[in-house]
Amino acid sequence: MDHAQGFITWEGYVDWRNRPAIKGCHGGAVAASFVLVVEILENLAYLANASNLVLYLSKFMNFSPSASANIVTNFMGTAFLLALLGGFSSDFFSTYYIYIISATIEFMGLLMLTLQACIPSLRQPICASVNRNIPCKEVGGGHTAMLFSGLYLVALGVGGIKGSLPSHGAEQFDENSPQGRKHRSSFFNYYIFCLACGALIAVTLVVWVEDNKGWQWGFGISTVAILSSIAIFLLGSGTYRIKVPTGSPITTIFKVLVAAFSNSLFPKNSIGNVQDTRENPENTTEISKDEEGHREQGEEIQTEMKDLKFIGKATVRNTAYPSLRCTVKQVQDVKIVVQVVPIFMSTVMLNCCLAQLSTFSVQQAATMNTYIGALKVPPASLPIFPVIFTMILAPVYNHIIIPFARAVTKSEMGITHLQRIGTGLFLSVVAMAVAALVEMKRKRVAEQSGLMNTTAPLPITFLWISLQYLFLGSADLFSLAGLMEFFFTEAPLSMRSMSTALSWASLAMGYYLSSVIVSIVNSTTGRFQQTPWLYGSNLNHYHLERFYWLMCILSGLNFLHYLLWASRYKYKSTKPDYERGRDDNTPSEA
Repeated sequence: MDHAQGFITWEGYVDWRNRPAIKGCHGGAVAASFVLVVEILENLAYLANASNLVLYLSKFMNFSPSASANIVTNFMGTAFLLALLGGFSSDFFSTYYIYIISATIEFMGLLMLTLQACIPSLRQPICASVNRNIPCKEVGGGHTAMLFSGLYLVALGVGGIKGSLPSHGAEQFDENSPQGRKHRSSFFNYYIFCLACGALIAVTLVVWVEDNKGWQWGFGISTVAILSSIAIFLLGSGTYRIKVPTGSPITTIFKVLVAAFSNSLFPKNSIGNVQDTRENPENTTEISKDEEGHREQGEEIQTEMKDLKFIGKATVRNTAYPSLRCTVKQVQDVKIVVQVVPIFMSTVMLNCCLAQLSTFSVQQAATMNTYIGALKVPPASLPIFPVIFTMILAPVYNHIIIPFARAVTKSEMGITHLQRIGTGLFLSVVAMAVAALVEMKRKRVAEQSGLMNTTAPLPITFLWISLQYLFLGSADLFSLAGLMEFFFTEAPLSMRSMSTALSWASLAMGYYLSSVIVSIVNSTTGRFQQTPWLYGSNLNHYHLERFYWLMCILSGLNFLHYLLWASRYKYKSTKPDYERGRDDNTPSEA
């Protein structure tokens, strides 16, 4: 008997058994709620270790502070960069199966790290030196292999999850109705809220367990959390609607770029002679039914060929290589992707600043008085300040600020994506200036107290560090949610997961850039003075305040660069989504 007989189905969507998705049974807030709960557990599993990993590497694996910082930034950068692979795989296969596979891989990595922390013979003996200037013997051999194997299995799993889960949740809403698009926007806000919920548990409970009960318990909690997330995700299988893949987005991009290059070298016709799919039945098979609504934009697209003329050459009818013929729709999709690249690149510097939250900032706090009254707070729990602020601001933003902005501007968005991203970039400039001032105060206290070369805590509260966490956490809230919704909304229908993954790729490039800047700073400053700014095992002898001022200047220049591109960007989705892809989700009688 036909599964969908007598029901209204969603065109282009199926359920987890590959049967037509039924309106009223699949998708909606219930399906998205499973995704949000899963994200709490997934982020708990990941951030519980990432936030405190720099101390684990320095205290238990005996790496130097700068080496530990670089290992952490490279690990986190790789995890977020692999989100592109997760996004590509999700567009080519499905978000549903990519999440399950990725979560299983992360579980395997966490299990390896748990075993290493549990069994003394699998890790380095703890260094008992009390002098900060005497380095300890670093981990090596098989211990290193097991450590990095576990870390990068986790990175691979996290990348797949970050590349699939947000778009899986966003696809649960009907984008053909204003109410559905508003719910989708709310989903991204609450996705950030759930990120913060997972982070709150991670940087309080799990970090406390790691510091007081042992790292084997911290890794164990993360392992149980990711295993539980898989179970909950599978529990919601009956409610999901899953987008039918329409082919590889990478193949489309590569084909258009090669065709444009080929037609530039071997022109056989004018650029105006566009390959229109409506006239050539041979190419109509390249466009799936859920994208037929885009055809009516053909004339409008052709008038825009003067923008990005090189890519427009891919639509020449009489190409020298018939196999490289591209439809107008394919070329327009690639043009959209190319036009969002400058916005994407402008956010990398912000995420380079965010990388400091899990490296130098944690190490700064570890040298300070971490007591609040009689309560000793682990340094890695510092992110609790931006996390709590995010948990408060996300609902306020969604239920107060956005409705007010919509009423004032008379627009569906209220506050545009680019305005939200720009706010985050500006806050990152302020955060780096605050970080530099706080570090100057910390070092002044260390000098006045005569504690420059000891492990004794400085007579200054670690709450000073919370100021830079507050500004950077606010910047992350504005930029990440804005980026995810911007890329998902603006992206072609066949590239949404991969485009949304650009938000995480920006984080990855920021972490990598942080490592590069640290290396360049050390290399450059080492030529002009006895020791580089960021070198050695004693953080008190670092010139961290100069590094933060440098980051502040670079962030300011990056903000001006962003304003240049944001002011020139033209939204490709100024029309409602139902006009962009009229047949995308249109219910049909089965």
